Amino acid sequence: PQNQDYIQSKVNPILEGLVTQVLLERPDDPIPFMIRWLQKQIKDEDPEIVELRRQIAELKAQIAEAEARISRNGTGGSAAPEGSKEAAEPEEEEDEEEEEDDDDDDAEDLPPPPASYMQRGPRSSVSAEAYGEWNQKKEFTPPVHAKSDEVKARLKGVLEGSFLFQGLGGKDFESVIDAMKEQVLEPSTMIIKEGDDGEELYVIEEGVLDCYKKIKPDQDPIVVKTVNPGDVFGELALLYNCPRAASVSSRDKCVCWSLDRETFTHIVKDAAMKKRTKHEGFLEKVSLLETMDAYERSKVAEALRSEVRKAGELVVKQGEAGDTFYIVEEGTAVALKDFEDGEPPKEVKDYAAGDFFGELALLKDEPRAASVQAKSDLTLLTLDRKAFKRLLGPLQAIMERASQQYVNK
Repeated sequence: PQNQDYIQSKVNPILEGLVTQVLLERPDDPIPFMIRWLQKQIKDEDPEIVELRRQIAELKAQIAEAEARISRNGTGGSAAPEGSKEAAEPEEEEDEEEEEDDDDDDAEDLPPPPASYMQRGPRSSVSAEAYGEWNQKKEFTPPVHAKSDEVKARLKGVLEGSFLFQGLGGKDFESVIDAMKEQVLEPSTMIIKEGDDGEELYVIEEGVLDCYKKIKPDQDPIVVKTVNPGDVFGELALLYNCPRAASVSSRDKCVCWSLDRETFTHIVKDAAMKKRTKHEGFLEKVSLLETMDAYERSKVAEALRSEVRKAGELVVKQGEAGDTFYIVEEGTAVALKDFEDGEPPKEVKDYAAGDFFGELALLKDEPRAASVQAKSDLTLLTLDRKAFKRLLGPLQAIMERASQQYVNK
């Protein structure tokens, strides 16, 4: 109970504001945005604390600079003369970094992100549902609300377009569909009120709804987002166990499907966790990722999507633009390369579980250097271009070396 009280009173209010701002801004790389937002909250609280933190940040920067100079000059060596090239280069590099920082969207004087973040790069995830002695996980049977086959097929089409349900397997997907309840809203119906406890999320089948948020206590709420058919709303309260972050009202007549908290937690969240655990275990065996630590692999596992291809099917085609990176989870494939017009393509590389391909087009922004065809039924794990650059950027040198085996053959 003590832990729950602490989470509800101290942690959840911060998470609510943070997640709301992230969803409103949708930054490409959310971690720096989140750090700046959290630091701004500290700034707004107490000017004295702000000044103390600024001084601490300056001292840390001076210590880091001194340690770097000692490291560059060697433990027992003497420092380079002030006018020498060796002494000038770090200062020039620091000036360049400062100029780059000045170009950032946020011009406030903020302490730099922690070194651990700069080394890791990927974003962290937040999990608000913890289980232990004070929060026991119970056996669960999802509710069933009768539906015709036509309604189930219609609802399946809606859910398949939502990212939140993409990790569900066949049986879990059916259980979620059975557990959902239809709600028909007349125009101007407020289905969610900001600040209330949330026990359901909603998927829109028909209609448009507006999300309102009170930005300042003395002002009326403003529309911060509009949700359309296929969108999910109300999930934040379930994901983070926090009050509703905004009010939601129907603009016209709407058809929504609601899913209760328990079903969401036990099926949707559990399915995502199981899928992530499975992918993490597999990624440990991928040679490309062996230099990554467990944290970094977990971030890759979160971003992976699965694809299934039949034997003989072409996965990528030589000469086409490429926006996807592939890791073979199950099955085998072969890389085929056309060297001369009119000549049949030559096999240049075989792929088995743990191998990867498709990286060259993303690394160099060039067309596919070879075609890849499934030799057997194939299960692939994929990353899109943005996730690839963000998560696997530090491994670029390794991938470029590996790519030469089918470029130069």
